[in-house]
Amino acid sequence: MSVLALSGGIGGAKLAAGLCRVLPPGELTVVANTGDDFEHLGLSISPDIDTLLYTLAGIDNADHGWGRREETWTFMGALETLGGETWFKLGDGDLATHVERTRRLAAGEPLSRITDDFRRRLGIPAQLVPMTDDRVRTRLRTEAGWLDFQDYFVRRRSSPVVREIVYAGAAEARASREFLAALADHTLSRIVICPSNPFLSIDPILSLPGVREALRCTQAPVVAVSPIIGGQAVKGPTAKIMTELGLPVSPAAVARRYADFLDIYVADEADADEVADLAVPVRLTRTLMLTPEDRQTLATAVLAAPGRGL
Repeated sequence: MSVLALSGGIGGAKLAAGLCRVLPPGELTVVANTGDDFEHLGLSISPDIDTLLYTLAGIDNADHGWGRREETWTFMGALETLGGETWFKLGDGDLATHVERTRRLAAGEPLSRITDDFRRRLGIPAQLVPMTDDRVRTRLRTEAGWLDFQDYFVRRRSSPVVREIVYAGAAEARASREFLAALADHTLSRIVICPSNPFLSIDPILSLPGVREALRCTQAPVVAVSPIIGGQAVKGPTAKIMTELGLPVSPAAVARRYADFLDIYVADEADADEVADLAVPVRLTRTLMLTPEDRQTLATAVLAAPGRGL
């Protein structure tokens, strides 16, 4: 049997790591959001892919939630001395990932093949695939005008008020071959929507032509994990964006965004009252992942949640 997970960066990567630990090798495919991808200092950077690579390989920086463990910063220090742009931090080890990815993309290799090679070299037993090999970019209309995602999220620290979010290029893009194959796999036993930002991490994946319809039509149960606990996001601007878009900051509001394909919802025990009236079955458990053991416990709960029609 196989499991497919849709994920963004930090929160999604934690659950993906838990799933990777409890499932036999080769049974998990993780699809990574690439709407965050951008070009910086002449390099092609894929933040969510890299967070998943480092987390699944067990070499992530747990303090930051992004980047590599035991990173050094000689490059950034030298760049600052020369007056270069330092608002997006690139550690020395992380820099090697971006340089090699950029070289291979320029040589004509698709992002999916490069990502697969990286995950094999890092010893990751799960499949890790980008949502698409085509260019899709998340852009936000804010009080400061239209901003590219990294400009909003990193350079401006998510401070401008968000009015609208679009996924430029998604309508013309095609889901990666590996993603489509995973969706069509007859052994697929479960699809997991990780607790990633629904607007910035999951919606870019869902915006690709045919993906949402495939989730509606699949025979495998679709399980989503709430990124909201007690009216707050664990990390990132999810709660802020929901407020600015006029949505209640609640796990129920996230579940309703997935209502057309969702079969079961996993929410934190603290939010029992918030999800009591949802139209789909709800499983309550502890969803905060502070330790590797927490990740595995939540992954086990997600896989054990009753399937479609139960």
